[in-house]
Amino acid sequence: MPPSPADENDDLDGLPPPPPVHYAEQSLLGALLLDPHRLDKIGTLDQGHFSNHTHGELFRAMHTAPAPTPEQHRTSPAWLNTVLDAAHPHAPGLTASYLHTLIQVCPWPSHAATYARMIRADHARRSLRLHAERLAQTAADTTLPHRAKATVQQADTLARFLDDLSGRFTPHPRSLPRTPQPPPPARDTSEEALDEERLLIATATAHPAQTSQMRWLVPEDFALPLHAALWQCLAALTHRGDPVDPITVLWEAQHRGLLAHGIAPTDLLALLSTPVGSPEYWGEKVLERALLSRAQSVAVSIAAFTDDPANSPHQLITGSRRALADLTAVRARWHQATGPATPRTARPARTPAAPRAGPPPRTAPTPVRATR
Repeated sequence: MPPSPADENDDLDGLPPPPPVHYAEQSLLGALLLDPHRLDKIGTLDQGHFSNHTHGELFRAMHTAPAPTPEQHRTSPAWLNTVLDAAHPHAPGLTASYLHTLIQVCPWPSHAATYARMIRADHARRSLRLHAERLAQTAADTTLPHRAKATVQQADTLARFLDDLSGRFTPHPRSLPRTPQPPPPARDTSEEALDEERLLIATATAHPAQTSQMRWLVPEDFALPLHAALWQCLAALTHRGDPVDPITVLWEAQHRGLLAHGIAPTDLLALLSTPVGSPEYWGEKVLERALLSRAQSVAVSIAAFTDDPANSPHQLITGSRRALADLTAVRARWHQATGPATPRTARPARTPAAPRAGPPPRTAPTPVRATR
């Protein structure tokens, strides 16, 4: 297969070679230039599916003029000239010689539909990565007034895109990707984030009755392991019905080995003795940060799937859905914490059960007077 001018330029510039989809695009365009009537037999495809801008513009230009008859196309280059003229304003680097190169590099024009499927699959990979990048950018954008809400909406957009992809590609066995997962992004351990966790621990110690209702918060939501362990101490005390105050929490922490990690009892007592506000307020803050952190982890996982060329479209769909499930679990707890409280409705009075059918009640016989 002779190299195209684009390939030669890549070699001269020291750039990496084009990906396999580049050659699939060349082969499809070459097949269509040889036989324009194949345009109706390659399935749904548009210029946006192409990774190369010039290739996409050439494909768009092929739809601007009616396809010639086989005899006209064999004896005259009129259609090729029309296509070139239509594409050139949007792709100035396109030349007639490159059209001939496309025709020459196409191995089997009859495989045009297969080349089109390859192009659609690679477009799905690139589009999925864009959705993952948008999710990560939204979760990290501190300028948004409602960052958690915007992140959840972006996750919904990603989920709808995966649903749309699943209808385009047929599933097959062994659909789970084997891509090694990169480490998740580091949690937010800024002073503001740690202050929110400390205030939650102190306020929860002062208001244990409210803390027992916060089942939507779990130790994994905390950025600092010490704070997560202290939350477990509080949960254990309230679950057992034991008294909760700084001293009892300190005692529970000692039994769990927390004092062996360099924290002095006086420091822990100081932390536990500075309540501010309500536990629910600080708990929502901690959970919101956990939601944003999990969204960034999901985005990193999905991006890793798309970076692995060994993954098929269905493997990308399955792996991405599994990653999104982790975020869905956190957002369900976030909705529970931030959503409006569900009013309790009074139970209707129980109606007495209808009597079962049975034999008629027995009545005492009427006494008969003796006659003289």
